[in-house]
Amino acid sequence: MTEKIKFQNKQGQNLAALLELPEGKPSGYAIFAHCFTCNKNLTAVRNIGRALNKNNIAVLRFDFTGLGESEGDFEDTNFTSNVDDLIAATDFLKNNYEAPAILIGHSLGGAAVLFATHKIPSIKAIVTIGAPSNPSHVSHIFESSIAEIQQNGIAELSIGGRPFKIKEQFLEDIKSHKIELATANLNVPIMIFHSPIDTTVEIANAAKIYKSAKHPKSFISLDKADHLLSDKNDSEFVGLMIAAWTKRYLEN
Repeated sequence: MTEKIKFQNKQGQNLAALLELPEGKPSGYAIFAHCFTCNKNLTAVRNIGRALNKNNIAVLRFDFTGLGESEGDFEDTNFTSNVDDLIAATDFLKNNYEAPAILIGHSLGGAAVLFATHKIPSIKAIVTIGAPSNPSHVSHIFESSIAEIQQNGIAELSIGGRPFKIKEQFLEDIKSHKIELATANLNVPIMIFHSPIDTTVEIANAAKIYKSAKHPKSFISLDKADHLLSDKNDSEFVGLMIAAWTKRYLEN
């Protein structure tokens, strides 16, 4: 069963979300944070959610501020606002259903999960998929426009064939966050997924996250997968592995 819902971000803007529920009483609730400039309807996100549903886990996937069906202007957002959106999603679940036990993040969403976990006491396990070892890694996507952004304060560029405006405040914000500090102080288990042939976020990023995190920590190599997990088999595999791994933590 899928429910279309809306909840408000820190600025009072409505964020669009889908809550996918299993047939029986959920063993736990998970929140999925999508990749940079993506949205909740990415095929891989849907496939992972369905795999979790089949294993009795409810999944909330939502659009970050200014993306997909959510309100707000993307140009006014940054990494900090992504973390705030995750916390807002947590508050919605806590107040209307059940506090989430699992956070899952893809790419920059994975980085946001690592920072948000410290502010969400209900989390029992976290998962990153193709996540960068620092938010600033995303700047390579618009590296050719950085000079223009710094000179004019803003620039419009194409990401994935779509136009986006990036402001200088976004650059400054991603520079101010260091994931090594966030992962070193995690007090929950972490599972890290990454492809050795990922050309968007290189595999070395996973190694840095793994090294800085404390045990219990796990790593699964997504052999032959691309960054967006465009092959259905890859995303379904990730969903099944998350379900199997988190089961022991949801039962505690």
